Order: sequence, then structure tokens, then C-alpha cells
Amino acid sequence: MIRFENDYAEGCIDEILEKLVATNYEQTAGYRVDDYCKSAAKKIQDYCNKDVDVHFLVGGTQANMTVLDAILRPHQGVISPVLGHINVHEVGAIEGRGHKVIALSNGDVKADEESKLLPETLESYLDDFFNPLDWHKVQPGAVYISHPTERGALYSKDELIKIKSICDKFEIPLFLDGARLAYALVSEENDITMEDLAKYTDIFYIGGTKCGALFGEAICFTNDKYNKDFHCITKHNGAVIAKGRIIGIQFDVLFTDNNYIEKARKSYPYAMRIKEAFKKKGIEFIVDSYTNQQFPILTNQQKDFIESQGISFNVEKKLDENRAALRFCTNWASSEESIKALEKAIGVM
Repeated sequence: MIRFENDYAEGCIDEILEKLVATNYEQTAGYRVDDYCKSAAKKIQDYCNKDVDVHFLVGGTQANMTVLDAILRPHQGVISPVLGHINVHEVGAIEGRGHKVIALSNGDVKADEESKLLPETLESYLDDFFNPLDWHKVQPGAVYISHPTERGALYSKDELIKIKSICDKFEIPLFLDGARLAYALVSEENDITMEDLAKYTDIFYIGGTKCGALFGEAICFTNDKYNKDFHCITKHNGAVIAKGRIIGIQFDVLFTDNNYIEKARKSYPYAMRIKEAFKKKGIEFIVDSYTNQQFPILTNQQKDFIESQGISFNVEKKLDENRAALRFCTNWASSEESIKALEKAIGVM
């Protein structure tokens, strides 16, 4: 089976595995206060060109839930795009901590922007809520976006700056989910850097699980207004592992020799080859993605043929009785052989 259904099917980059083996019998302090976590945090700070406060957690849902639980007051919820991960793929984790996800739709926009939160949508909602204050409804206490989005869309630097400006206007923190951040950073269409994230968000996280690590996410607080007692809050939420150095080592390696970017770099041309192969067959897409996720629209017959070739994928959205939008992912571990096999299957389906 050749797997394209997600970008975390493999283990981790070789350098991480080698480092974990080499350090296996070292004795270190626990709970993320070891030298590897400190070294990784320093490298991330250098990369951001800012003294961000770095915390290492195990996974994306845990990171989203813990951050939002820390920064929201009991009567507050979090604004999210209607297709935001916290709204559609986290089984009510945020609501389970007592905070409503306020899902906003951009209305009549092109499909490529459906998974984004457009600045004008955000500003319109906040203006209506606070002028005058509607104190009968859940108060928006944070704004959540991801880069890239669930449908592989990218925010522009201009959009990010506008969203941050709106958040500042209403004194609401901006939290950016970077679970697939490496695949945004290597896209030729991307104009946002990690230094920009440190400048134009209040909190963001650097995804490891999908980007070359065995597991782990690095939460970065860029605004000290929101990280008060976060160590305690992570423990309260069960988000601290005793062997914290296991995550620290992984991020220390990812941010050595620019591994975080370089290991993900081939995912982009591979994804574009998949895109081109479907286009040559006259296949349309639910969105025009320029990241490692591609969403072609196939008939049931075409879908079944791809599966019969030993190739797996996700069904993103059923469109009617005979068609569905599928998802094919590339990642840091994608191989030339797997891409050729998919191209061949597409060519004869």
C-alpha cells in the first residue's frame, strides 16, 4: 500500500532517530527543563529573531486545547474559520474545556478562501458584537487561524498583518495553528516567514508531528500578556510528559542545519506533480492548493481504480452520489517511486 491519505504515516527523519538512539542512556531532568529542550528553544528563538517563550507539547489537538484554555476566560469563546481544525476535526475538545468555537463563514467567496478567515469577515463580526456589546452571547476572546489551512490555502503576509491589526484593535489575541507549518514555508506561493509569525501573532505553534518528528509541537508565545502560569496550565491539562527531553531532542534536530525547512522542501514539487497529473486528465479540484495537500474531484469509478492500484487517500467531501473530493498528501518522506506510481495510476484511470 502506498499511502497518500495523510502527512504523518512515517516515523521521523533519520537524524532524529539517530539522536534519540545516541542519547538513550543519558540521564536528564524531566518535564521539559532538560538541556535539549533549552537548546531547542534557543534555536527557535534565533530562527524567529525574537525571545519567544517556547513550550513543547505532544500533539496538535492538545496544543490547541491547552493554549485556548489558558487564554480564554469562562464566558469567552474562540473565533475560527468554519473549516478550522478546532471546529471540524477535534471532536469538541475546545467545547469540552467550556469554550464555544465561534465558527465564521466568509459568505459568497471563491472556494480557495473557504477555509480561511478573511480580515473583512473578522472585522465585521467583531464590530457587530462590541458596538454595542452583546452581553447575551458568548464573547469572542481569541482568534484562531492556521497556516496552511485545512484545505491547503495560504494566508498572505498582508492578510496576516490585517488580521493582527483587527485583533489588536479589539484587544483579542491571535493564535495561529502551525501543525503543517513546514509545508507552508516551502511553498513557492508563500510570503510569510517564521519571523513574521513571531511579529504578527500573539501565540503560534510549530508543528512537528506532520513535519518530520515522531510527535510534538512547539508552542511559541510572542506576547507575554498571555503566557502567565502556562507551565501550571499544561500540567493541569495533562499536557506535560515526564520524559520531556524526547520532544526537545526532536526540535533541537529539526532546527539544526535548517532541517525543518529542508526536509519538507521536496513535498511541494511532488504535490505540484500530483496536481499536474490530475489536470492532464481533465480533473477539477475543490480548491486550488499550493501546499502539500491536493483535493481532486473524482467519480466513484476513478476513485475505485486508484484504490485498486494499492494507493490510499482520504475522502475530503462527498459531492453527490457519484463524485467526491479526495485528499492526497505529500510530506518530508515522500519518494520519487511513490509519486511515479500515483502518476501512472492517474494516467490510465
